[in-house]
Amino acid sequence: MLFAAVGLLILLFIWILFWKMKVKQRMGDKKLIDLLTGTYSSKFFTSKFIVVSVAFAIGVIAAMNPRQAGAADDSKRKGIDIAIALDVSKSMLATDLPPNRLERAKQFINKLINEMPDDRIALVWFAGKAYLQMPLSVDHGAAQLYISSAGPAAVPQQGTVISGALKMSAAVFNAADKRFKSVIVISDGEDHDEAALSTAKRLAENGVMISTIGIGSPEGSTIIDPSTGQIKKDDAGNTIISRLNEEGLKEIAEATNGIYVRLQNSDEAVAAVKAQLSQIEKKAFNDVSVTSFKNYFIWFAAAMFVLLLAENFIPERKKAKA
Repeated sequence: MLFAAVGLLILLFIWILFWKMKVKQRMGDKKLIDLLTGTYSSKFFTSKFIVVSVAFAIGVIAAMNPRQAGAADDSKRKGIDIAIALDVSKSMLATDLPPNRLERAKQFINKLINEMPDDRIALVWFAGKAYLQMPLSVDHGAAQLYISSAGPAAVPQQGTVISGALKMSAAVFNAADKRFKSVIVISDGEDHDEAALSTAKRLAENGVMISTIGIGSPEGSTIIDPSTGQIKKDDAGNTIISRLNEEGLKEIAEATNGIYVRLQNSDEAVAAVKAQLSQIEKKAFNDVSVTSFKNYFIWFAAAMFVLLLAENFIPERKKAKA
């Protein structure tokens, strides 16, 4: 886009040349005008324009920060592939787990990731639909950035479609692998679809273990609307109470050799899930991550500065003849 500005500069330059020619014609006697402007050099003027244009183009390249990959850390990791599916529906804003269910879920995920440094993580957010946020990666720092920003706004369509989350999670795995794969679903299970259990069974046939983390309480809690800060009510004006559906989440875990954990203490929940995941045979995979880059920004920036400095020393007038 910025390179297009070079073309605009050229058009502007051509327009100025025509403008100068027209003005010169309107000023009067041509011989007299030539005599008065005899020291003006169109070559110098053109040279100044070329220097400025080249400096601008080099500045665009500098802004793009060209760089070359440096040394890479080619190491062998041994772990499993884990897809974490987080419910970000508005019911996750219920406050029966202070400050709310969603924040406690985020705390759990971060602690789990810290305990599993050799595993590849994928992230899926879901409500009425499921969206892949991050494909399988050992970049746990990036994963935690995604987690920090998770919220209902990420999935506008409301609901709790766990079957969609399971399908999206399964899509991140290598279909050829029949082992080393696990899905962790974190949800209050409210209003989950009937297709969730059948989808879970199909995934289990392909070697996927699904563990479920229940967020909330069976007694339920009110939901705070983030846009108003008020308690959510239905169309009839009744206060909405969101309740944890443990049975549905338990069925999914039991059907796939996973475990169900009701989240109350994050450390205990992480320990339980980690113990379950340790039963999955681990595989070795190469983790090639670039650890450094050689940046060339400074060289292009320096060249641009030198050209702009040089342009100031190019005159527009020729030396007058003695």
